[in-house]
Amino acid sequence: MSPLLLFCILIAYFALLLGVAWATSKGANNDSFFIGNKSSNWMLVAFGMVGTTLSGVTFVSVPGAVGVDGFGYAQIVIGYVIGYIAVAYVLLPLYYRLQLTSIYHYLDVRLGRRAYQSGAGFFIVSRLLGATARLYLVVNILQAIILDSLGVPFWLSTLVVLGMILLYTYQGGVKTIVWTDTLQTSCMLFGLFACVWILLGELNMSIPESLNQMQSQGLANVFTHDVDSPNFWLKQIIAGALITITMTGMDQEMMQKTISVKTLKDSQKNMLTLTAVLVVVLLSFVFLGGLLYLYAPMVGVTATGDKIFPAVVMGHLPAALQIIFLIALISALFPSADGAITALTSSTCIDLLGIKRRTDLTQAQAESLRRRVHLGFAFLFLLLVLGFKAADNPSMIGVILKLAAYTYGPLLGLFAFGMLTARMPNDRLVPLVTIGAPVLCAILEYNQAYLLGAYRLGLELLLINGILVFAGLYAISHRVPGVAGDGQVARPLP
Repeated sequence: MSPLLLFCILIAYFALLLGVAWATSKGANNDSFFIGNKSSNWMLVAFGMVGTTLSGVTFVSVPGAVGVDGFGYAQIVIGYVIGYIAVAYVLLPLYYRLQLTSIYHYLDVRLGRRAYQSGAGFFIVSRLLGATARLYLVVNILQAIILDSLGVPFWLSTLVVLGMILLYTYQGGVKTIVWTDTLQTSCMLFGLFACVWILLGELNMSIPESLNQMQSQGLANVFTHDVDSPNFWLKQIIAGALITITMTGMDQEMMQKTISVKTLKDSQKNMLTLTAVLVVVLLSFVFLGGLLYLYAPMVGVTATGDKIFPAVVMGHLPAALQIIFLIALISALFPSADGAITALTSSTCIDLLGIKRRTDLTQAQAESLRRRVHLGFAFLFLLLVLGFKAADNPSMIGVILKLAAYTYGPLLGLFAFGMLTARMPNDRLVPLVTIGAPVLCAILEYNQAYLLGAYRLGLELLLINGILVFAGLYAISHRVPGVAGDGQVARPLP
């Protein structure tokens, strides 16, 4: 199909997003930007969060990874279910009880200002790296299938995409994103199931027949029983639970949308609905990967990993499906990047710059500060995407999960310490603990062959990182009055 026609479709889709943004951002202010005026519909939030959770990495990398790991990703999905239930019934009640705008304010009240700033800082670093890795993957694919042939350089493509995202999030923030994410999730899921249906037709197989064929070729293996392997089933399930608890329940981007729902009960409905939909969708992506690896040899496609999906669709499937794939891919791109920029702006303004605590700013000055921070993060996104382009890793999902282990581990340790103990750490030493734990994890991973023998570390690095932070905080803490036995704050938030 003509790259120019695909480019026109891309522009038309963006125009639709701008129309939604214009309609939903009327009268928006900082409260609209940060928490959607606490009036978001839980069903829209749940559905839109599917797109944010999946992103372009899931859309491309999860199917691509089947060639190496089979259906092993399903082990992590089992852990996701456990994690989402924990978020719904452990973390959300805490956030609503304290009426938080930024979830890291809990750390301020419970553990002190340095813990608060450390938590927000690790979120900012993690979301910056994770979101830009996701953004790079999708822009790189758009570059290969459309923009290279039009003579557009990669840096300009990234700049234009970021400009598009800024245009429709600049005023409305969360208030707008709740609606645009719903639209984009619909497009992404339609693309997923259309691709599955077309590939089944091309293979002339039913679902059971295709599963039998995948099993015979070693593509449908789920559980890894080798304890020394990074993919050992228990490691993967525990890692999946911890990834969800940290990357959803302790992540300002995800919780910013969730706590924009008016009541705790509806917010919990949102989380459980999201869980059910995600299980179906993620397993469908794994199944799609199996179909791609069955079909690719039939048409002479040798690409693997992140490249197999676009190679099969754009080179060997009908033009209508190519259009659907493009729209679905773009729909996978925007929810991850727009929510990340909005959440990073919110966390920086509220947690690091204290925009809600400052009495020296008028409303107009506060909104101007928020817009400048928003633009600053867009520039950082550009620089980091170009950095990922230079690194050019063949499978970005592995990169993102590894980054999560290092940057979300301290958040896990901080929140666990606050909720499970009745102790207060020495405020000045908290940054030393939260930075030192990831450094120790890096040393352990780098020397694992010498220290651990045949055993290979996988995603359990996230748990090890959290345990090190918890232990470090315990070592520098003392028991104090005024804190409940379960570690929750015994006084209301000021």
